[in-house]
Amino acid sequence: MFYIDWTYIILVLPFVLLAAFASAKVNLTYKRYGAIPTKRGLTGAEAARRILFANGIYDVRIEYVQGHLNDHFDPQAKVIRLSDATYGNTSAAAIGVAAHEAGHAIQYAKNYVPLKVRNAIVPVTNIGSRLSVPLIFIGVLLSAVSEVFAYVAYFGVACFALVALFQLITLPTEFNASRRALRALDDEGILVKGELKDAKKVLSAAAMTYVAALAVTLAQLLRFVLIVASAGSRRND
Repeated sequence: MFYIDWTYIILVLPFVLLAAFASAKVNLTYKRYGAIPTKRGLTGAEAARRILFANGIYDVRIEYVQGHLNDHFDPQAKVIRLSDATYGNTSAAAIGVAAHEAGHAIQYAKNYVPLKVRNAIVPVTNIGSRLSVPLIFIGVLLSAVSEVFAYVAYFGVACFALVALFQLITLPTEFNASRRALRALDDEGILVKGELKDAKKVLSAAAMTYVAALAVTLAQLLRFVLIVASAGSRRND
């Protein structure tokens, strides 16, 4: 007999599909605007470097990294890593993504509070994400044996909540980086008006992936709470 987890189907699956749609939209949007060279002809790497220098940031390197749209800013190494689709690409899409990562470097240089908080809780979040599901599983499975294991399950839920907290703090960080990027691209004259709109569409599509990821995590968190609470009610019957 097959077991159907209705809590997952009803609570989580719709948001998983939403996240898949958001991810697909990013790729389609980037593909649409990533093949059109801009008038200035700057590459993503050159645009990011110009934005950094304009903000008085000279100690952040820009490096090429293999992959597709896995661009990121590493605050520990002080390096912006740009992918195949971004580093040498002269499109508004590539420049928008590169400028977004430069926006993160500006946040770091200016001690932007949400970024500092996010970076500070990364180690705890990583531990919580690895421990949460095993603790919930063990706690629910053995809660009928001892009430102590019910607390283990709830501790697992609390660990998973750290993931939701991290993603919640990530949202303003990502939106702020995009606003900084678009403002810098305009102020420095790197993109013209029509190109700025194209870059904004790419960054907006990327931002929606963070919103969708948070929705999935919150739905999963609610599901875990219901599962643990249900196990507790069965124990008390």
